[in-house]
Amino acid sequence: MVVIPAIDLFGGRCVRLVKGDYQKPTVYSDEPLDVVDEFARAGAEQLHVVDLDAARGTGDNKAVIESIVSRHDLKVQVAGGIRTGEAVDHWIGAGAHAVVMGTAAVRDPRLLERCARRHPARILTALDVRDEKAAVSGWTETEPVMMGSLLSRWDRLPLAGVILTCIDRDGTLTGPDLVMLARARSMTGLPVQYSGGVSSLEDIAKVASAGAQAVILGKALYEGRIALDQVFGK
Repeated sequence: MVVIPAIDLFGGRCVRLVKGDYQKPTVYSDEPLDVVDEFARAGAEQLHVVDLDAARGTGDNKAVIESIVSRHDLKVQVAGGIRTGEAVDHWIGAGAHAVVMGTAAVRDPRLLERCARRHPARILTALDVRDEKAAVSGWTETEPVMMGSLLSRWDRLPLAGVILTCIDRDGTLTGPDLVMLARARSMTGLPVQYSGGVSSLEDIAKVASAGAQAVILGKALYEGRIALDQVFGK
């Protein structure tokens, strides 16, 4: 099981939201690069970076993310507000290991296909689920398209995988939605990364048993529920 620490950027700071609520961010650091350094020292090999401002269209943290991508020999997957081919090209060219497409993957399947074929195995799709529907635009809206339809469409593309986030669990530390994860795994042959509610090593083991290739951790690391040396071995 690959453990991927998450850094969510909002106004240049490292934060976490609960269930995607932008009105109640918890700030963990005013210096995101210090957080990156800590993860790198602990032995992390991958990093999940989300631009929350770009995701909802209220600005961006582009300069900070560019610094993160170039700072260590980490495989960084960049997410948040990436909705054009030019944006995908930029982040791949800037050194991102993978680019995450969420809103565009749901609303613009032709764009997703072009990007996936231009950058095979470098595009991840974000399946952000609320009430079994796809949430978009920084989770502020939902689309009337069901999980199975999206996964069936994405399965035909040369993607790096799918990131399943169960929004109602995100930032709650109440445990993963193993039922939703099992459903997603049964619907796709693509590798699945899971995010949402994980709060313990036992939860990580359950996510692995349910078939996820990786787990993305945020609040559990920042709150000390899971120690860095427990998952990275340093």
